[in-house]
Amino acid sequence: MDFVSLFYKIVLVPDGWSPEEVEVTVTDYFEMLSKELRDEPFNKAEHNRALRRLLNNRSHGAVERKHQNISAILIEAGYPYVDGYKPLGNYQDLLQMIVLKRLAIAKDLDTEVARAVAQPALEIPHLEDLLAIQVQPPAAETKSLRLRDQAMIRTESVPRNYLELEAKNHSLGRAGELLALRFERERLLHAGAPKLAADIRHVSEIEGDYLGYDILSFEPDGRERLIEVKTTRFGALTPFFASRNEVDISQQRAAEYQLYRVFTFGSRPRLFTLAGSLRKSCRLDAFTYEAVPA
Repeated sequence: MDFVSLFYKIVLVPDGWSPEEVEVTVTDYFEMLSKELRDEPFNKAEHNRALRRLLNNRSHGAVERKHQNISAILIEAGYPYVDGYKPLGNYQDLLQMIVLKRLAIAKDLDTEVARAVAQPALEIPHLEDLLAIQVQPPAAETKSLRLRDQAMIRTESVPRNYLELEAKNHSLGRAGELLALRFERERLLHAGAPKLAADIRHVSEIEGDYLGYDILSFEPDGRERLIEVKTTRFGALTPFFASRNEVDISQQRAAEYQLYRVFTFGSRPRLFTLAGSLRKSCRLDAFTYEAVPA
């Protein structure tokens, strides 16, 4: 074995994955991501079986974990991930290097992601059972979900943060708020509080964004529920962005504050809620600072 091969095996790929195996695995993942962005059906199990025929006796679980590692790298680079492959950190340097190298030249994928994040949300999907869209918050790899206070750090090879661009899609954000409004009215009607349902207010449209939340709703006993809505077309563990004001209000009025995370918005929207201070329910990563000369 030459020095380069030994270096790859011992230093860059301690789990024994060769550069060739990593390359074909990344290719397979990017193919699934492209199909998902185009709303084309595909079967993850079939992809797993076909990929393992190209690998060195890898198990189904080993391939799944590698796909999850790729999800984590994509999120850190500001890209969406394949829904169902929960981001998993502690990935190898070689895998990160190959993913970022491929992103730097993946023009077709860039075009598809750019289209997805900029696409206006023309209407809210028809839902037979509004209350059924609520699910439990996802269990992240770490103890808390990730929230971004400002833009993520960029790398030289990946100049765009598509998750940040999607967060600025006002059409998508407003559609998510309207869905949350409908959900809230249905929740209170179901709880036998029609008068409170009629009093719900879309305060971000009526009064502006300065309040730190989008919707003024209520608990069935009349207590206020302050709702900030964050919407994405992508998976439940896609990082979301919050302003300093939103984070501060969530802490100051923690007993009333609820974050509604609307995800996979489109034909099958879902939401989960995070109650109280975002500093406690999420991992807050700050990437920009307000500064003055010392």
